[in-house]
Amino acid sequence: METAGPNGKLDVPSDAIKWDHVQQKWIQVGSGVKSTSKVTFHLKFGNWHNGQPMDMNDVLYSTYFLYQWGAEPSKDSKTFDSEYSPKANQAAKILIGIRVIDKNTIEVYQDYWHFDEGEIADSAGVFPSMPWEVFYAMEKAVTDGKVAFSRSESVSKNVDWLSLLVPNDASIIKSNLEDFSKSNSVPVSLAGFTENTQYYSNRYLASISWIEKHDHAVISNGPFYLDNYSPEARIIIIKDFDDPTYPFGTGYWKKFEGVDVTKINRVDVPTIVSLGKELTIPISVTPGSTVYYYFLNADGNMVDSGIRQSDTGNMTTITLSKEKTSLLSMGANDLKIFAVSEHALKPDIFHTSFLGIQGENKTLPENLGSVYATSNVGSNYVVVGIVLVAIAIGVIIVAVKKRKKP
Repeated sequence: METAGPNGKLDVPSDAIKWDHVQQKWIQVGSGVKSTSKVTFHLKFGNWHNGQPMDMNDVLYSTYFLYQWGAEPSKDSKTFDSEYSPKANQAAKILIGIRVIDKNTIEVYQDYWHFDEGEIADSAGVFPSMPWEVFYAMEKAVTDGKVAFSRSESVSKNVDWLSLLVPNDASIIKSNLEDFSKSNSVPVSLAGFTENTQYYSNRYLASISWIEKHDHAVISNGPFYLDNYSPEARIIIIKDFDDPTYPFGTGYWKKFEGVDVTKINRVDVPTIVSLGKELTIPISVTPGSTVYYYFLNADGNMVDSGIRQSDTGNMTTITLSKEKTSLLSMGANDLKIFAVSEHALKPDIFHTSFLGIQGENKTLPENLGSVYATSNVGSNYVVVGIVLVAIAIGVIIVAVKKRKKP
């Protein structure tokens, strides 16, 4: 992934291509074209569930489909859907062009930036979900006016909403594939990329055979496939895709089984804090964790917040300056801590309250215990009981002093 964003630009190779919906062909972007980001995909292809090898034509057709159905509609345009096309139009506008490097590698140039590079890569994704011939047959079914891609379009045109799972719709797809096979049809979007007529014939026949066998047209990739659907009995049968070309073998995802979730082990929070005095709070967390903390006063206003990184061990420290503690409230204040790890999205959360007082704490009896008490991680208001005791004692002391006055 390369990016010059948010303000810079990258040079786009002049031989990068994009689909021209007016000329109905791929054209080179030409010289002087810029993009914000460039993503290079090294694709791992296996077989489709119908047994046919995936290839770059599948990528090209799905990219063509985005350009074609995302184009501004002309008066007599048939490749427009009132729901899909406006969304596709936004994606097509930022897609500057693509460049096929070899049979497994493609570069995608787009005017898109995000502070998270993973978001940029995801937005440029080109991996197809269906074989190109199924897309081709679906497209013809819609442009022929037999079905529609979306619910709203099906209502406005008074046709069925296309579903590859429904036997009747699958039959329409099968019929189109049979017509393509008989006429040796080559989609205009793939013309010039593959000249082998046997290749196209194999693709059509494999998908036809799949529909005849399974009575649906859901053909995809992945470790499982849809074997059979019975709408009357409301039964769907899913089977594992036991194919040697599947690129992710047994155990490939094992590294994700033991997720390294961060944990807050200990937070030493004083039950009583003297306002205007520096406050230090040691925290024990999982090594490599990032700690976010927030101090809130009784009015719910933020007194201080920050980020701490645990050291090579498991410790980090929050320090609240005397200027900050002076902003705390007399009475109850809140501390919230979130610990996160780059290995897992789920944070560990700590929330507690403490009492703010003016001056040194000299009024509490010694038998109440240590001023510093360890709060339990994950519990809310662990020291509420202690705080209430402290408040009660304070009230008693004030009452006693009033009685002693003449």
